[in-house]
Amino acid sequence: MVVRSSAAPPTPWSTSLAQPTIHETAYVHAFSNIIGDVRIGSNVLIAPGTSIRADEGNPFHVGAGTNIQDGVVIHGLEQGRVLGDDQNQYSVWIGSNTSITHKALIHGPAYIGNDCFIGFRSTVFNARIGHGCIVMMHVLIQDVEIPAGRYVPSGAVITTQQQADRLPEVDPEDLNFARHVVGINEALRSGYQCAENVACIRSIREETVQETSGYTPYGSSGDSYSPYKSTNGSGSHDHQESTMRLSTNILQQVRQLLAGGYRIGTEHIDERRFRTNSWKSCQPFSSTREAEVVSALESCLQEHSGEYVRLFGIAQGRQRVGETIIQRPGDQPISESTTTYRPSNSSNGQVTSGGGGSVSGDLQQQVQQLLNQGYYLAVEYANQRQYRANAWKSGPAIHTSRVGEAMGTLQSFLAEHRGEYVRLIGGDPKAKRRVSETLIQTPDGQVAFSSGSSSVTGGSAAVRSTAGNAVSSDLQQQVQQLLNQGFYLAVEYANQRQYRANAWKSGPSIHTSHLGEAMSTLQSFLTEHSGEYVRLIGGDPKAKRRVSEVLIQSPNGQPVAGNGQTAPAYSTPAPSSAPATSGTKLTSETLQQIRQLLAQGHRIGTEYANPRQYKASSWKSGATIQANRESEVIAALENFLAEHDGEYVRLIGIEPKAKRRVLESMIQQPKR
Repeated sequence: MVVRSSAAPPTPWSTSLAQPTIHETAYVHAFSNIIGDVRIGSNVLIAPGTSIRADEGNPFHVGAGTNIQDGVVIHGLEQGRVLGDDQNQYSVWIGSNTSITHKALIHGPAYIGNDCFIGFRSTVFNARIGHGCIVMMHVLIQDVEIPAGRYVPSGAVITTQQQADRLPEVDPEDLNFARHVVGINEALRSGYQCAENVACIRSIREETVQETSGYTPYGSSGDSYSPYKSTNGSGSHDHQESTMRLSTNILQQVRQLLAGGYRIGTEHIDERRFRTNSWKSCQPFSSTREAEVVSALESCLQEHSGEYVRLFGIAQGRQRVGETIIQRPGDQPISESTTTYRPSNSSNGQVTSGGGGSVSGDLQQQVQQLLNQGYYLAVEYANQRQYRANAWKSGPAIHTSRVGEAMGTLQSFLAEHRGEYVRLIGGDPKAKRRVSETLIQTPDGQVAFSSGSSSVTGGSAAVRSTAGNAVSSDLQQQVQQLLNQGFYLAVEYANQRQYRANAWKSGPSIHTSHLGEAMSTLQSFLTEHSGEYVRLIGGDPKAKRRVSEVLIQSPNGQPVAGNGQTAPAYSTPAPSSAPATSGTKLTSETLQQIRQLLAQGHRIGTEYANPRQYKASSWKSGATIQANRESEVIAALENFLAEHDGEYVRLIGIEPKAKRRVLESMIQQPKR
């Protein structure tokens, strides 16, 4: 065995030229560096890339059965010693059957007891760690004494004795985990030693040749590997069995909530109460350990089998975050599945989807902008039923700063979720909030974005209605105007009986500032609710009120008006958004609305308000225009606008039989 070990160089702190002492059963990799008075016990594994230098503080002791993994640094100061178990003074003492994992830093004076586990990139300096302690990842322990049998979570900074005394005790599963790691490294040590023994290697090769015909790869007999432990950012850890009922998406959301310091809560509801949104709360999970939370969550799902169950996070101020439905009455028990993403960039700057379409350059530009601003990316998806209930499922977060990798991951995800709605999420990691939600795929094809263009394209050449007629340019113009004014969009629908009773049902809100996405979402909604009344809502997010209610589909099979069609399609134009025609002060959009209202037999009315009344949404009724001719109605409207110059005026469409409004559209605003 070739070992890179040498005597300590002659320095002011070390003049004895002491050599390392290594037991014959220990394995020290040739790429490790051991200098000075280092005493290594039996059955120790020193992995490649370690640096153990007793050239300043010395001596060092490494107990029997201990493993020092790749990248570990052990060093000591000239001053300062600890009392070892043999009652002698040491700069660094590491006990027996202890695991020092990758890139940990142990700087003397330091004492680490028997059966301990020191996690990745953790630092121990001028400290004493008792027997049987578990120290997880990225931990700093300095100037303290950790009592025996304590658990230190990931990311902890322990620099006062009060913090050390308050640490929790380790669980039996923690000890099993530490023993498992030591056992694995014991097998590695034996394997490395065998690899350097010609006789051992020869016998193994002979056995391999003899058993090739009967060789069975690992896992083909039904065995499955189950990791002993995983950790999240809060230091929690868990056993993940291969029979896990929760999907990877739910597990990922649980980890994110726990890492953010949130508690986990659940609610359940049966199908009848689900229609009235009357959820029943379950007891929130008090534990912050992932294993306990996952176990409790599975028990909750089993207890409420056949019901809706939703998961949410609870902040310290008891506010809810991230409500997600994780079980529905018709769902089968969820099995753990794995998904592999394979980024692939095309030479023309577009990413080809599984459906034969391509991710547009506008989407690529949006991804580039989000990454340039330091935002993270994620995706969510939903089938048509979940989309109507606005119950999105979380997909994987995209951890990259490269556009090519992000677009490749998006392309793979779109291909896997073909036939479903998919939206792209942009989030601010510092403020922990979303900054954008963009629909990038619908069940009928992939959404192609348009930058400033009024055309809307999807998986085919144009977004089309159920009747085969293209969505009208009037509706597109309406949506564009609402978006330009900063209003939000929503939809409502009703069957004929509900329409007569004015009992509308709320549909999903459309959270986007892109015309293409909004039109694609509208088209999909109109297709799903063919044969029903649908109206488009425009709302002012600051004043929290509606500014427009426009009927865009009726049950006569023509979803959207335009190009001479009779179904109503109205807009809420800005006062000067379009030039006037035929010398009138009214915009072309308003004139189109008037023509459509008259063609359908509706009456036309007006309302007005000054700025103070407008803020309070206190409108005053104007005169109803009894005329049926377009020229007379236009003349009456112009006279009304002249009378109320400097005030808000809106046009009202009234259905005479039902005596209810079908349109409220702003046609004049005060000049600022």
